[in-house]
Amino acid sequence: MRYLIFLMLPVTALAQEVPQGAPNAGFTPEFADQTRASALPETPVTSTIFADGLVNPWGIAPLPDDSWLVTERPGRLRIIGPDGALSEPISGLFDIDTQGQGGLLDVTVARDFAEDRMVYWTYAKPVDGGTVTAAARGVLSDDGSAITQAKDIFVQSPPSPTPMHYGSRIVIDGPHVFITTGEHFSLTERVLAQDPRATYGKVIRLNRDGSVPADNPFGDAIWSYGHRNIQGAAMGPGGLWTIEHGPAGGDELNQPQPGANYGWPVISYGINYDGTPVGSGQAVMQGMEPPVYYWDPVIAPGGMAFYRGDAFAGWQGNLLIGSLNPGGLVRLALADGRVGGEERLLPEVGRVRDVELMDDGNVLLLIDAAAGAVLRVTPAG
Repeated sequence: MRYLIFLMLPVTALAQEVPQGAPNAGFTPEFADQTRASALPETPVTSTIFADGLVNPWGIAPLPDDSWLVTERPGRLRIIGPDGALSEPISGLFDIDTQGQGGLLDVTVARDFAEDRMVYWTYAKPVDGGTVTAAARGVLSDDGSAITQAKDIFVQSPPSPTPMHYGSRIVIDGPHVFITTGEHFSLTERVLAQDPRATYGKVIRLNRDGSVPADNPFGDAIWSYGHRNIQGAAMGPGGLWTIEHGPAGGDELNQPQPGANYGWPVISYGINYDGTPVGSGQAVMQGMEPPVYYWDPVIAPGGMAFYRGDAFAGWQGNLLIGSLNPGGLVRLALADGRVGGEERLLPEVGRVRDVELMDDGNVLLLIDAAAGAVLRVTPAG
């Protein structure tokens, strides 16, 4: 009997959830481990400042010479050197709307950057009638001081009077680029996430020059729809993965499929901030895709990355997600398209807006604050 008890104790420990508080909504998950997956073994980590002097940094992308492009939401694009030194702002960007949640947002480069020096970025664009999410590209000068040949490759429509929920991650997949958008928050605008005539609450897929790929599901720029505010996106097993903000509860991890409807604002695993039901008051509906995973209460997701490298044993293929609230880093173990465990790390560092990987397998976290910084995360000891 003592032998049987000894075997059962570790199983019980592994089944414990990550401490996260009571849920806002009372929905039942559609399948096992769709939420509150078992807690993963804790990873001892250390964080140190890699670069500071930034104001509300939003996106970061590696360059081939071990330096990094980084955006600041007030409208500045800079380079961080391999030693953490911060450049002067890069010139040549378009006018940027910095009201509310707007500003200069994500940035990325393709694997062939060394050949064409093309930089891609997203931003809140001021237009007649309001503001929109836009994506642009341009050539970085050899000395890194300027962007030339800048061109918008995507401009959201219609204009919004609400400077919120821009979405705005940009991910390159071979000859294509994915751009995520939000639905601008208001009750009258959120319904456009279900409207194929509007690019609110959508995943957009374009050729890198801004033209529409012939194999897109609707014959236009839209890849998937029914999203709320996608602020995390990365290429991973099987293609694109995204993570979006829910209201009070209901942050979602999805793997958007072409032509699929992800439900917002008809269904949600969360509730409105005033405690009322979202849309139908249901979390599941025929014809709408369930999330791979959801959080209630929220983690308020930022950017994310699939781990590759040797610095952290056991992390290979895990998904690393920045959390804005309560803050820190969230790690998910994935297997066969489902979540098998969760770990919360570094809650004390505050609002993590983006996550990137270094060549040595260590991790960079972008801290979204007026006195913002880039942290380097390494194994403890």
